[in-house]
Amino acid sequence: MFALIDCNNFYASCERVFNPNLQQKPVAILSNNDGCVISMSDEAKKLELPFGAPIFKWEQFCKEKNITVLSSNYPLYGDMSARVMNILADFSPEVEVYSIDESFLKLDGFENYNLYEYGTKMRSRVLKWTGIPTCVGIAPTKALCKVANKIARSNLKQSKGICIIDSEEKRIKALKWTKIGNVWGIGSRLKKRLQDKGCFTAWDFTQLPSDWVLKNFSIVAWRLQKDLQGISKIPMEVVSSKKMIATTRSFKETYSDIENIKERISTFATRCAEKLRKQESSCHMLIVQLSSDRHKTDAAQHRESKTVIFSHPTDSTLTISNAAVAGVKSIFKPGIKYKRAGVIVTGLVPNDNFQLNLFTRENPKHKPLMVAIDALNKKFKADKIKLGNQDLKHTWKMRQERLSAKFTTNINDVIIVK
Repeated sequence: MFALIDCNNFYASCERVFNPNLQQKPVAILSNNDGCVISMSDEAKKLELPFGAPIFKWEQFCKEKNITVLSSNYPLYGDMSARVMNILADFSPEVEVYSIDESFLKLDGFENYNLYEYGTKMRSRVLKWTGIPTCVGIAPTKALCKVANKIARSNLKQSKGICIIDSEEKRIKALKWTKIGNVWGIGSRLKKRLQDKGCFTAWDFTQLPSDWVLKNFSIVAWRLQKDLQGISKIPMEVVSSKKMIATTRSFKETYSDIENIKERISTFATRCAEKLRKQESSCHMLIVQLSSDRHKTDAAQHRESKTVIFSHPTDSTLTISNAAVAGVKSIFKPGIKYKRAGVIVTGLVPNDNFQLNLFTRENPKHKPLMVAIDALNKKFKADKIKLGNQDLKHTWKMRQERLSAKFTTNINDVIIVK
């Protein structure tokens, strides 16, 4: 059996933990730079505030409906997510963190357990220790877990946040209740193709001949169908290192001078190098991207990228930054107003296992220097140590005009009990 634990309205729930005044009230969370709505409480959903709504268009609506609108507080959400996942790790030796607010647990050897009581225990402990409400779906396969979790979430009063599919009768009933577009892994294109074949529920999908599904769709769709039939074909995933690391951002304003762009590129390259060292990898290649504002159709447009290949794998901020700056200088065009840039490092290999080069190698002074810089930045929780070509005084931040405090990650923001 598998269990899927999903945090309810996770971003809004995190905000409510430290601001009880938001309980039972409509709350909306905005995307980067306070752009559009990416998360809502149930109360805000009932007011029909649409997902993805640009806040500048819906500001008046939110005021009229008394919807509290907040900026994304990723340090808070990330820390609360880690706390929830650490708690769930006590309930099973096999845990797959599927997203920031979801985890699969494999329940092998739990045949003699009362799974309803076990699911209740999970929910109660997470709620008591973190304040985050959750729903639990338990079933023989991961895809059926997703269905069970949706059923538990759809009627909290009746389900009490838990749904278990442990019989053929419950499986069939659950699949007939689930619309084809709500099935995990079925996107809009596949949904349309299946509806053309008369599939409007998950149950309809499971009735298609398996050989036909494999021939006309893909192995992924075939595995999903088998999972929904109660035959486990989607295994627990092992966390692996990323194959590519990217840092791309839009500028606060357009830049037509190379110096500002070089500073941005150096900062992006530094971030990529830090991520490389965190997962103990090095890169063989980097890609620098630069583009103008495509929304300003009356202005001259330019979009280009440059690939730089290293003679040896590296995780050095100095090497990667120098290469990125040289790359952006080669594609920069005077007179163009640039709005976005990015650095991507790829061709990643583990630091303890890669092909050496007979003629070139990393400067041996770089490795201990990077260790010292990372240690200092980690200790002071900020980028205190920067390269000389980065702006030492200017801190580049997202627009977050409605940001709550970093209650769990910044000592200055810890709640004071009076």
